[in-house]
Amino acid sequence: MTEGQVVDHAGLRRTVLVVALANLAYFGVEFAVALAIGSVSLFADSVDFLEDASVNLLIFVALAWSARARAKVGMALALILLIPGLATLWTAWDKFLDPVAPQPLALSLTGLGALVVNLSCAFLLARYRDHRGSLTKAAFLSARNDAFANVAIIAAGAVTAFLWRSAWPDLIVGLAIAALNLDAAREVWEAAREEHRAQP
Repeated sequence: MTEGQVVDHAGLRRTVLVVALANLAYFGVEFAVALAIGSVSLFADSVDFLEDASVNLLIFVALAWSARARAKVGMALALILLIPGLATLWTAWDKFLDPVAPQPLALSLTGLGALVVNLSCAFLLARYRDHRGSLTKAAFLSARNDAFANVAIIAAGAVTAFLWRSAWPDLIVGLAIAALNLDAAREVWEAAREEHRAQP
């Protein structure tokens, strides 16, 4: 490993640790608001923040492992990415049974805060997204997808406030977040399999 690679490796470890801590902190914020206003999309996104924190902490530890071990961890991370989607479906079912619209201003403001956190994380991770195969790809895809989801949450709040006072905008966005996570899980699984096959 060259000196530049060592520096780059150390920078990546610092980056994923910062991203993990940022995700863990905002998980607490978003989860509390989701419970307070009864939002499916915020609940799904808060679980996703917790998942992102876990993924980045795993990456922080696993970067010291062999390439074969990293590939196996990448496959495990693909399965972890499914968890928010499954949690969203469960929460959405409860909302179908009791379709009360969440408070739109709190929904949009919390989504805006989440967008700032996720864009910052995606920016930090962008330079490393191809550095360590499936591991950093998992982290970058999570941050990128979450930013798209946050824009949708903000829009759901605006629609609920001004156009359609209903639980449906929040429900639709929550289910879309689940779909994003399923697609990210597929991409990470494929990258991890390729990384595993490339090992002797």
